Amino acid sequence: MTPPSPTLPAPGGAQDVPDAAPSQTPLKTLADLERRLELLGAKAGHKRLVYRAWLGLAPWPDQEAFSSGRRPLPPKRVLDALAQIRQALEAAARIRSRHPGGDPESERLLVTLGDGQTVESVLLPRRGVCVSTQMGCAVGCVFCMTGRGGLVRQLTDLEIVAQAATARRLRPATKKVVFMGMGEPSHNLRNVLSAVRFLAQYGAFGHKDLVISTVGDPRLFDELNASDVRPALALSLHTVDDEKRSRLLPRGCRMKVADLVAAAEAWGRTSGYPVQYEWTLMKDVNDGLDEIDALGRLLAGHYAMVNFIPVNAVEGSPYRRPEREHAAELVRRLRSAGVVATLRDSAAQDVDGGCGQLRARVLKEFRGAGEAHEAGEMMP
Repeated sequence: MTPPSPTLPAPGGAQDVPDAAPSQTPLKTLADLERRLELLGAKAGHKRLVYRAWLGLAPWPDQEAFSSGRRPLPPKRVLDALAQIRQALEAAARIRSRHPGGDPESERLLVTLGDGQTVESVLLPRRGVCVSTQMGCAVGCVFCMTGRGGLVRQLTDLEIVAQAATARRLRPATKKVVFMGMGEPSHNLRNVLSAVRFLAQYGAFGHKDLVISTVGDPRLFDELNASDVRPALALSLHTVDDEKRSRLLPRGCRMKVADLVAAAEAWGRTSGYPVQYEWTLMKDVNDGLDEIDALGRLLAGHYAMVNFIPVNAVEGSPYRRPEREHAAELVRRLRSAGVVATLRDSAAQDVDGGCGQLRARVLKEFRGAGEAHEAGEMMP
């Protein structure tokens, strides 16, 4: 499937910048990046070369690269500004620290954004990267560290793409982007879908390898159905009981479970990719046989699979993982009901790297040293 051309967000009413000083335009969004290149005189082909270089698919263009005449030579102003543009893009998501997991393919990254704030990204097995879409989260899942501090701010589309670009620099073979890090993608829809379009068009990421994870939101399904992109969907379900779900996800989607599953199933059929249902396993909370049997009945015949993920150990949390054999039995039980199911661990758990724990741990260390700022801490 050939990815559609992206429609980048409008500059938001920004005033024209004189051609003499386009390098002064801040690079905060993909629209800013496109605008700067256009002010320098770059045409569509020149912009494409820059985007692909940023995403690790081509070398950064220079005068020598065009001496053969096989490529359109960018205006001199573009070539002269490329070093500065490259520096600005790489500064949008710099690695503050790296934390390899026990699995040689998993690594948790603490990433510093342009304003000094930090988010987490994860290099995943099978050439994937998990990126954050918000700093903090408003949903407040009771078993998640990220939501404890609430939402700090939205990430821009450029900051989201920059995490994938950073992964490509570390692992050039990266081919999958999962929007499953810090934040709720449906609460930052415009920037998430803009990032999806950009990665599909310029990053050689197939739509099935761009996976949006969500607790569910009617606006998300409306936007997806009206969109020209067809990303895969992962739905954080965690229970089939509506009342229990409202307790586990206090400020999450208020759609009924049956309605959520119906909307997700319709999108799975539309996109051509099975829906991944994420189920964080918590001992004596949602690991009962009756509930798993109800899940099997709910998803029987659906274009779907279930990923059981034992809960991350969060400091001060009462939620614990069930025994491994019990979790494996739940997988077998779902499979016997005709539902594809797997048992997974959250990547880099052996370095306390799940659900915002890495960022929280570093913040705690800074507070202990008396070096952290107040709410919305900035880290060097």
